[in-house]
Amino acid sequence: MSVVAIDADTLAAVAARAAELELSEASISHLRREWPGVHFTFCGEDDVPARLTPFLAGDGFNIYLVNNADHCVAFTSQIEAATGIVLATVSED
Repeated sequence: MSVVAIDADTLAAVAARAAELELSEASISHLRREWPGVHFTFCGEDDVPARLTPFLAGDGFNIYLVNNADHCVAFTSQIEAATGIVLATVSED
């Protein structure tokens, strides 16, 4: 499977689709089928370091970007460096 470039259009489409789904491991699997080549990670907002600002905020979830440059996965704020998308659910607390 080849890596797909993540751009603003891809992020907007993923955010729109994620807003339609109740985010879970199953819905993340669905997103992986819709966007093969994009690495998706699912977690809770409390699993993301508090110092980070979401790249996009949705209704009940935040989107963060990651890259795997130098074979080490790290969060990034630069869309042109992104190789993956993290969808983090936000609790209602």
